Amino acid sequence: MDRKNDGLRLMDGAGYKKIIIACDSYKDCLSSREVNEAVASGLKEWNADDASPEMKNLISDTASPEIITLEMSDGGEGMLDAFLSAMKGERVKIHAHDALMRWIEAEYGIVDDTAIIEIAQTAGLALIEPEQRNPMKATSWGVGEMIMNAYRRGVRHFIVGLGGSATSDCGIGMLKAMGDDWKKIRQECSFVLASDVTNPLCGENGAAHVFAPQKGADAKMVQMLDDRARKFAEVSAKHFGYDRSEVPGAGAAGGLGYAFLQYFNAEARPGAELLLDEIGFDDLIQDADLVITGEGHSDKQTLMGKLPQRILEHGANQKIWLVSGGVSDRQVMLDAGFDRVIQITPDSMPLEEAMKPDVARNNIIKAIRRQFAL
Repeated sequence: MDRKNDGLRLMDGAGYKKIIIACDSYKDCLSSREVNEAVASGLKEWNADDASPEMKNLISDTASPEIITLEMSDGGEGMLDAFLSAMKGERVKIHAHDALMRWIEAEYGIVDDTAIIEIAQTAGLALIEPEQRNPMKATSWGVGEMIMNAYRRGVRHFIVGLGGSATSDCGIGMLKAMGDDWKKIRQECSFVLASDVTNPLCGENGAAHVFAPQKGADAKMVQMLDDRARKFAEVSAKHFGYDRSEVPGAGAAGGLGYAFLQYFNAEARPGAELLLDEIGFDDLIQDADLVITGEGHSDKQTLMGKLPQRILEHGANQKIWLVSGGVSDRQVMLDAGFDRVIQITPDSMPLEEAMKPDVARNNIIKAIRRQFAL
């Protein structure tokens, strides 16, 4: 960026010296990396000729800012890429089964003696055609295959992202795939779960009632799945002498959270917070002037622990912009502390058009450029 086009300035006239871009993916549209790159393009392509007279007066001769992009994930799709980007690990490809027991190629990561497992790589809803989705049949078997593959390579520590599952089998498929080896894994391995879900396993707030309808279940199937989960938890509690079906997060990924908590003594942590800790986010933003975050759609639920809200909590001394595909409850977002809340999709644009990757990318670039022409 040459100085003639350097429009990255605070409204008080001071230059932006360092900008952090840390956006989540726009689900079913753009990955975190693609969103970040589009935001960065909008910053770099900003043209002083677009600016209002007031903005032109604020443009100084300070050097172009440092722009840092950080791949983000809260534990769902894209979690593997985000963690490997942050931790500089090795990507491992294996043949495994999807939730309908079809052979697929899946990936996980290894960083030193820790495996990064994104369960959506095998048990993901996105891998199943809409007309084929059925949580009564879907299995977490492939998750067990990934864990066993890493275990046989000598891995003993696991970070597991629990988002985006097609299953509601309480992790039974995963345990079956391990065979008797689950007992050795229980003794020798440690698990940290990356998930923002706090639901219990059973009941009206449990895995079946809350999440199974999104995976193809009707009302009758939901009740059958809940009954099955309750029975599994009762049998497991008798075996171990304790019951973790009510622990927050047990209902994550169709009850996979419960299987890890009950059978492997896993520790559950908010996915976004876990990643921010791993990359040393607090140190990275220490001298930043502006942090840009975002997601596919922002509303009141954003403030219930989603990535943008986590970043807002960390950015006490920085301006924080929220740049999302769609925005509801805009004033609530501003009141929460975001300095700007930006919807990149024009109100007149149909959702189907807005979800096209090239369209979304251009909308992001235009929206960012427009911010400096205000």
